[in-house]
Amino acid sequence: MASLHVKRGDEVVVISGAERGKRGKVMGFVANKSRVLVEGVRLIKKAVRKNQSQPEGGIIEKEGSLPISNVMLASRYDSSKRRKASKK
Repeated sequence: MASLHVKRGDEVVVISGAERGKRGKVMGFVANKSRVLVEGVRLIKKAVRKNQSQPEGGIIEKEGSLPISNVMLASRYDSSKRRKASKK
């Protein structure tokens, strides 16, 4: 796998797509699809059966994946022209 511009624990900003402008920390990667999981971004609902970790089952919210090309390091985003141009 090629080296990535973000790593687990980095704070990132979503720069394109429906979630544009949201910030969060990188939770993990889906390596074979070049996607990233960002905390609090792209929440999806999933039905879960009763099991040991979910004793009541039901519907839970969890993070969905985003293409890695749609995220940028927050520090780099804050210092970029893109941020300065959007303020105008």
